[in-house]
Amino acid sequence: MIILIIGASGAGTSTLAAALENAVGFKHVEADDYYWLPTLPPFQAKRDRVERLSAITEKLASLPNAVVAGSILEWGEELENSFDLIVFLYLPADIRMARIIQREIERFGKVDATFLSWASQYDEGIQTGRSLARHQNWLGQRSCPILHLDGDISVDERVRLVRNALADLA
Repeated sequence: MIILIIGASGAGTSTLAAALENAVGFKHVEADDYYWLPTLPPFQAKRDRVERLSAITEKLASLPNAVVAGSILEWGEELENSFDLIVFLYLPADIRMARIIQREIERFGKVDATFLSWASQYDEGIQTGRSLARHQNWLGQRSCPILHLDGDISVDERVRLVRNALADLA
């Protein structure tokens, strides 16, 4: 079984994936680990599209159960349609932005203004990449069950709701 967790930057996709790994034993796979080449500082060079699709597909095929955190839009229909459950996280912009600022300071000691500007426009959908409109459109094209988790729900509650959705699939 493969779960995908998507949402805006700062919505908690990685946090929920890590919590699910601990709670239900699904292997946590980060989409960013396949999208970006390993660089110092990180997130500077994108991996070739064919290479990233091949690498993540191979990784997922090697796992009996996985939870993927991150946006995989336009990575390829085979991958995009391979999920048994998609969890869409939505948080208001003010909460997301506060989380992003805290995370960036913890990771890098500062906040990248360009990244912050890009992330702040998720709801408006005027930037390329992740946007609420693109995510909603993409979700509308999926055939697997989709669990929408809106608002500042605790991680424990999110885990409980995902577990319930998984039980419904069994």
